[in-house]
Amino acid sequence: MKLIGSLTSPYVRKVRVVMAEKKLDYEFVLENVWAENTQIQAHNPLGKVPCLLMDDNGSLFDSRVIVEYLDTLSPVGRLIPQQGRDRAATKCWEAIADGVLDAALAIYIETHRRPAELRSQQWIDRQYGKINVALDSMDKSLDDQPFCMGVNFSLADVAVGCALGYLDLRFSELNWRSKYGNLQRLEEKLQTRPSFMATVPVQS
Repeated sequence: MKLIGSLTSPYVRKVRVVMAEKKLDYEFVLENVWAENTQIQAHNPLGKVPCLLMDDNGSLFDSRVIVEYLDTLSPVGRLIPQQGRDRAATKCWEAIADGVLDAALAIYIETHRRPAELRSQQWIDRQYGKINVALDSMDKSLDDQPFCMGVNFSLADVAVGCALGYLDLRFSELNWRSKYGNLQRLEEKLQTRPSFMATVPVQS
């Protein structure tokens, strides 16, 4: 398999962490979707990463779709419960973590890709509001549990860890650790895992 992505994208990192946890072999292909000569749309019509190219030349895109597929490839380190309420709860954790990323990326694009005269501070403030409410909700839901879903490491922790890592990369001024001690405790635990240590995002 080949994974097309970047060293900055938190969605790509989520897939890379899952692949490491599942002990899956793959080739990592770097792609800059903002470059004029990008070829990403040959594999993903939406022009986004991550994109997974499979051995039969088929492709999967959207990190949520890819990680769900990857979790079925090996019984090693099952990350998503197979059915029931725990499965839904795990996916809800992933959804709120991805929501933090969606808002963070919206801010980054607005402030770095959009002409200054067209930027909307009201829009930016709205996205910051989403991030703060989501972090507060995740912190309270985590409470004193070792992991998001209780005692077992899961996709929920992968998603949350990647979201917090991206905030550190792009929005260090948020200083989220000073407000959300439960998330800080989780993040410190995740950073000791080889899958997270090997995929630390790179500033670009």
